[in-house]
Amino acid sequence: MLKDLSRQERLQLMRFICSFAWADLEVREQERKFVHKMILRLELDADEAKEVGTWLEVPPAADDLDPMKIPRAHRQLFLAAAREMISSDGEIGDEERESLSLLEQLTR
Repeated sequence: MLKDLSRQERLQLMRFICSFAWADLEVREQERKFVHKMILRLELDADEAKEVGTWLEVPPAADDLDPMKIPRAHRQLFLAAAREMISSDGEIGDEERESLSLLEQLTR
């Protein structure tokens, strides 16, 4: 299913993943590793990977995170990736849980 994503959709997915890394206001090493793994899985090129790297230093802009812009066909994929991100460090905080719940509600 990842291969079905367009370039724009792959970057959109990574924006959401990075925003979930920031949900508790701290990007941990395990979360960085997860992002790197996703960069490889999505086969992002060097420029795309660099752009994603900036979102680990500064969260993606809220204007770029409209759940209603997630294509309906890919919503479950985005939710699954968000779940993987928040559990990647072995701790699921209240902020992460709330963010995921909100994304679930908005993508129904």
